[in-house]
Formats: sequence, C-alpha cells, structure tokens
Amino acid sequence: MSLTSEAIVLSQPGGPGQLVLETVHVPDPGPGQIRLRQSVAGVNFHDIYVRSGAYQTLRLPGIPGLEAVGVIEALGEGVSGFSIGQRVAYIDRFYGAYARARVVDAALAVAVPDGVEDAVAAAWFLKGLTAQVLVDAVHKVGAGDRVLVQAAGGGVGQVLSRMARLRGATVIGTAGSAEKIALAQAAGCHHVIPYREADVAAEVARLTDRAGVHVAYDAVGKDTFDGSLAALSSRGHLVNYGQASGPIPPLDIARLGAKSATLSRPFLFAYISTRPELEAQASAFFAAAPELPLGIGGRFPLAQAGAAQAALENRQPGPFVLDC
Repeated sequence: MSLTSEAIVLSQPGGPGQLVLETVHVPDPGPGQIRLRQSVAGVNFHDIYVRSGAYQTLRLPGIPGLEAVGVIEALGEGVSGFSIGQRVAYIDRFYGAYARARVVDAALAVAVPDGVEDAVAAAWFLKGLTAQVLVDAVHKVGAGDRVLVQAAGGGVGQVLSRMARLRGATVIGTAGSAEKIALAQAAGCHHVIPYREADVAAEVARLTDRAGVHVAYDAVGKDTFDGSLAALSSRGHLVNYGQASGPIPPLDIARLGAKSATLSRPFLFAYISTRPELEAQASAFFAAAPELPLGIGGRFPLAQAGAAQAALENRQPGPFVLDC
C-alpha cells in the first residue's frame, strides 16, 4: 500500500536554505521497482551543483540526492533477485535519495555485503564506483604507472589514490591544506604537493625526472586543468571528471599535440549503464573496501541537509551523510 514520508524538497535554486523538509507521497512500487525504507543518504558535490542551479538536471520542485542505503519493504511485479528485508545501496541519476522512504528501479540496486555499515556504503558508493571506474575502465592503471591525483585529500581522491597504489602505481597527490595533505598521505600517496604554494607541473617534473605522469585525474577543473595538462608525460592521459573550482574554458585541441596527449571527460553512468557493468564495478569496489580509506566526516539529520551541503561546500573534511 502507498504511504507518506518525509523528504527534502528543492523548489527553486539557491543556497542551502532552499532545502526544506516536507511530507511527500510514496507510491506502491510498479513493475520492476522496489520500495525502500532508507537509513542513510550520501551527500555529494553533485548535489550542491543541483541545489545552486549550476546543474539544471532536477525537475523542480523535486527531491535531490543521488545515493542511499535502505531496506526493501515492497517488491513490484516482475522483480527477482531481491527479497523483503534485504539491505541495498543504489545510485539514481534522476535523484530522489534525500528521503526516508522511496520507490526506485530494482535495476539500480545492489546488495550491501555483511560487514559494510550503512553509513559507509551510503557515503562511499558513488565515490567508490567513480574511483573504481577511473582506474579500471577510463584508464587502466597498472604497476609502474605514474599517476597524478588532484585534490587527493578529497573523497574520491583518497579512494582513487589508494586504488592506484594497490595496483602498483607511483601516486603523486595534491592538496590545499595541512589537514588534506595528511589525508592524502594516509590514503597512500607517495608524494603530496601543496598546490596553493607550489607549481604542480614543476614539482611533478622534479619528482619524475621530467618524465611526467602517465595519467592525471582532475576533478577540480578550472583552477588545476592547465597544471594537470602540463604534468603529463608523452602520450599522457588527462582525465577531467569534475569542476569543483568552476568550468574549464574552451580548449584549443592543438594544445594536446605537443605531447600527443589525450583528454577525456568521463561520466560514471556511462560505465554502469547495464546491469552486468553495475554488478561488476560494485563487486570490485566492495571487495576492495577493507583496504580503502572509507571514513565518515560527519552525520546530519535529514532535516539538516542544507548544513551538510554547506560543510562540504566549505571544504570541511568529509564525506557527509544524512540519517534518514
């Protein structure tokens, strides 16, 4: 039977105060759907872009949030492979995760293994899958590779650094504060460059005997793009997967020619668009979880979603989750 629940509703773009707790209707699950009683929702920079209006990808008024963990309460017609009471995690590119209960397509859900806490799964599922795809499908990192991770003290940056190191790469990270430098070092970076004080490309050249890095992972965007490009080796690969500092200005593609460099702008959902792809990447991430730095920066009640986003926006060490 259908029910009501509380959820965070965004009615118009703006600051954190635009995230308002409201009572919403939760329908019965339709064919191929499941209804979840959610325990924890993840908070991501993507959510901030949606709230601010930088991404106009949520139909307003709407419920933001990309990922959450919950227990299945009801199964729609035709759903197989899941059971009532089972604990699952999901990422939904069409949002709706900031809620106590919701209906979601069963094809998006994966079982959360025993030993992985709800808060850890909710905080790290999107970040972990992103890192997994980056080192496996976007650019396959292997032993002997030299890797640059911009913002290595951030959420994805920490997991990405550890995954690259576990694959035998030499990892050079960047960070903007003493606290983030410590996080990057703990995550496995062999070297950490304080990017606010040093020329990143020059430091990479020094650390690699001017050889540069085989791949540079950059989610910062405008402020770091030129340095990442300059840090590449011959035939190096610049992977830009975010724009925390703002969009990158238009690029003259001829700039890549000096090093025969390649540039990619991957989007996670293109790599988990089929059920086999999602299951394979999720399985690989959860299998690696015991060896990864998967801490929680802070927990907020659902009603304080705005405060959680503000903490993330102010570069406080995360990740942050919402207790539903």
